[in-house]
Amino acid sequence: MKFCMKNNGLFSIVNDIDAVIFDLDGTLADSMWVWSEIDQDFFREHEIDFPESLNREIEGLGFTETAQFFVDHFPLKESVEEIKQLWNDMALEKYRTKVPLKPGAADFLAELRRRKIKTGIATSNSQLLVDTFLTSRGIASRIDAVTTVCDVSRGKPAPDVYLVTAEKLNAAPERCLVFEDIPMGIRAGKNAGMRVCAVEDDYSAGQREEKRKLADYYIEDFRELIARM
Repeated sequence: MKFCMKNNGLFSIVNDIDAVIFDLDGTLADSMWVWSEIDQDFFREHEIDFPESLNREIEGLGFTETAQFFVDHFPLKESVEEIKQLWNDMALEKYRTKVPLKPGAADFLAELRRRKIKTGIATSNSQLLVDTFLTSRGIASRIDAVTTVCDVSRGKPAPDVYLVTAEKLNAAPERCLVFEDIPMGIRAGKNAGMRVCAVEDDYSAGQREEKRKLADYYIEDFRELIARM
């Protein structure tokens, strides 16, 4: 793990931080498997061959942007709104009952609350699925603001979703720490002028070295941080 240095020693990752902003899927939630299943089911049900380049092409896109990408690139009868509704329907029960928090995330959120550090979520997912996950995992009260990419003009790697979340938290970008699991998200946080900690996730294992190069810090999971705070 990379650490900045202060007074010739390691210091806590949240020193000099007023707000911590999390991506959701693959970062706070162990949920990327859900979308792999949904994509496979979606293309199978529509009798379309699964495009090998799909994950690369939609990385960083918001919920609406991704649905628009599908409408533009595949022979579908559904509208953007109908596709979004279908995805919400396919994912809702999984986010309610099967998607877990990443190891150590609940304790890390509790520690941030104890230290009076504000917390936000900046995600490409839908508001419905975010709210369902936070409520079902009992952490809604530990998150001060949520922004989805559908709420802003541009998806990641543009900084918009992080800047809007920081504004909601009344925190200067340079005093925000971002947690992200994919390169596009890491770039979005850096483009917002924030420090970024990359989080290990099986889904992005092939991008591990790129993540390490882009981010200020890298963790396997949040338990590492609890041990150092």
